[in-house]
Amino acid sequence: MRRREFVGFAVAGVVLWPLAAPAQPAKRPKLGVLLVGNREPFSREFGEGLRELGYIDGQNIMIELRSAEGKLDRLPELVVEFVGLGVDIIIASETPAVHAAKRATGDIPIVMAPSGDPVGTGLIASLARPGGNVTGLSAATAELAGKSLELVRELLPSANRVAALADPTNAFTKPFLEQIHLFARALGIEIQDTMVRGTDEFASAFDEMNRKQVAAVIVQPTLPRPPVIALTQQHRLPAVSGNRAFADGGGLMSYAGSLADRYRNAAPYVDKLLKGAKPADLPVQQPAKFELVINMRTANALGLTVPQSLLARADELIE
Repeated sequence: MRRREFVGFAVAGVVLWPLAAPAQPAKRPKLGVLLVGNREPFSREFGEGLRELGYIDGQNIMIELRSAEGKLDRLPELVVEFVGLGVDIIIASETPAVHAAKRATGDIPIVMAPSGDPVGTGLIASLARPGGNVTGLSAATAELAGKSLELVRELLPSANRVAALADPTNAFTKPFLEQIHLFARALGIEIQDTMVRGTDEFASAFDEMNRKQVAAVIVQPTLPRPPVIALTQQHRLPAVSGNRAFADGGGLMSYAGSLADRYRNAAPYVDKLLKGAKPADLPVQQPAKFELVINMRTANALGLTVPQSLLARADELIE
């Protein structure tokens, strides 16, 4: 090679070097997952939904998961942490978590996974056109609270007084109690509203139920399950809740939307948002499949005979 040609290639190499440098790795979207309590089965079902769409944590996305461990007053600080981490989307499961996220940011897209009565609690404008930065799944749990009262009547035909255990600080409490009272009037049942703001009030709440001689209790789904279930067993009180995990953990019955649907179906919303969709334009999905689960071990421990009509309708009997 002649010297002039060599110099020419050397200069070209210097000029073109920045173009030939390795490309910087693409930024991986960061998801903030906010839970009220137990990380299972949400992590399993949501993770499977993401994998079906080609998203793998640590490879093409990053997931930051936080749980309030049943302490609702921790939710705001966890959302602030997400904002500081610069997450691209917040996935919030259960009504208090979604409201905490909504109060913290009007810019980051929020996926409900799910939230009870999102229109009634002011999270969205409508199911078809949610508006704002919130979309996702509605749990339809307010209506299910009334259905739970029907289950109590079917199980205990002579029951005339039932307690509704709820947290007054939860935005979902108003529609939750409204539905219970609506069904109670039709069924001729007196409802004893029992409010608890924290686990330290649970024992006195159940003592009050005993004094009022309630026949059963309907438990708000977002209340910490282990202490509530332990007290229902201690006081030998039949209990129903709108969360499958309640029956799994030892509560008598649960009637709720399918957990797989509620958690796994949040993943397509994440996919659409990452591809440029706006949360305001994504219709909110309502549950299509509902599950009645009866814990027969608990029924036997309470000395209850579950009528055949309930057994036949149950999606699962925990033996």
